[in-house]
Amino acid sequence: MRKIALALMLCLMPLLQAGAQTAARLSPEARAFVKEDAAVLVLRHVRLIDGTGAAPALDQTVVVRDGKIAALGDSGAVAAPAGAKVLDLSGHTLIPGLVGMHDHMFYPGTRGALALYDEHALSFPRLYLAGGVTSIRTAGSLEPYTDLEIKRAIDEGKIPGPKMDVTGPYLEGEGAFTPQMRQLQDAEDARRTVEYWAAEGVTSFKAYMNITPAELSAAIKAVHAHGLKITGHLCSIGFREAAALGIDDLEHGLAVDTEFLPAKKPDQCPDTNAAEAGLVPLAVTSGPVHDMIVDLVAHHVAVTSTLPVFETYVPGRGPLDARVLDAMLPEVRLDYLATRARISDGAAQSYWPALMKKEMEFEFEFVKQGGTLLAGLDPTGYGGVIAGFGDQREVELLVEAGFTPVQAIHIATSNGAEFMGQADKIGTLAIGKQADFVVVDGDPSTDIKSIEKVETVFKDGVGYDSAKLIASVRGLVGMH
Repeated sequence: MRKIALALMLCLMPLLQAGAQTAARLSPEARAFVKEDAAVLVLRHVRLIDGTGAAPALDQTVVVRDGKIAALGDSGAVAAPAGAKVLDLSGHTLIPGLVGMHDHMFYPGTRGALALYDEHALSFPRLYLAGGVTSIRTAGSLEPYTDLEIKRAIDEGKIPGPKMDVTGPYLEGEGAFTPQMRQLQDAEDARRTVEYWAAEGVTSFKAYMNITPAELSAAIKAVHAHGLKITGHLCSIGFREAAALGIDDLEHGLAVDTEFLPAKKPDQCPDTNAAEAGLVPLAVTSGPVHDMIVDLVAHHVAVTSTLPVFETYVPGRGPLDARVLDAMLPEVRLDYLATRARISDGAAQSYWPALMKKEMEFEFEFVKQGGTLLAGLDPTGYGGVIAGFGDQREVELLVEAGFTPVQAIHIATSNGAEFMGQADKIGTLAIGKQADFVVVDGDPSTDIKSIEKVETVFKDGVGYDSAKLIASVRGLVGMH
């Protein structure tokens, strides 16, 4: 028996040392938010939503070693290794870490004559992680060098935050609405821009509203030559044209597709209000919109849902949650509430309730036809969408759109991981995958609002305290 015990201790020693190294690699700033960092951790009696779309599994046990899932299964069949720390998670649910696919590091915190967006290098990494978002794609950078340095600081354990897929600067044509976007000169300029930023370390690209077909085509070819992917929030170019050119993903969905408007001129972005109003009468399950859906699916083009930012334009639906308002700088909070009130005052003239419903119908039909739907929040608009909280709201709105809670979680986890080529590491819960998951108090499969009750967020096996992360940046959103 003593020999067996000694052998077991020798087996556990590397694990114990590995745990110590994990804690040691974090700076004091990051370590202050760590709640769990055991060398061997056992989570017992937990409900498991694994991200594959399968029904929840009850009374499960998960064993974490060296930052990965070492074992999982029925609690009666999975034993806790000797020396492991054991957590009883009865009444809790484990879901994969959310994979945010439109999660900028900037926010519209200031107002003025020019549309300017402030980089949020302090508050946003913490809030994304606190909300259960363990991986993000920035889906467009206004300060790509800053984003790359934030990623480096997170990867080196200097600050807490999610894993980052950094998108290069917006590939925008003539007519940019903010001076923070450089305007491309021609197709060769688009190619050079991609080459430069790929060499600098960005891992994806995003085309923007006024890009020309020649510029987009050149960018797509250059991006694909590096084995990377390119998405687009387009206006001058319709979805089907972009699909034919080879784009990998389209942001926001039907609400920004201008190709169906009678007044649409080739290679030009029409009036935004006309575009939005013109989409409302269109059918989704038949006719030209349905043909577009089928075309996107045939070209293997994904669509990124960003329902939270659309919701803020629907009268009476902008968030008033205390946690969202408390996160804002007081001046930003007042500005946001004033804008929200103006939108509500104009409810009778607003087409946004109908457009929001139409967008939801489009996303549901897109998935029904075999399309890959991704999930994001887009923390822009007029400030009602905030990192982490908005990602959770996106999952709730997918349920409102008609998906089951388990399907919505699958979209917000597994689909993003698959798109980024990370499905072997993240996105679902399985033996051998990275221990990126979220402990939620309650059952999101029956009450999707439970997804807001995040207690601990695990990234590479290290558990971060959600409440502490949120408290540390209270009142800072809108400043930094």
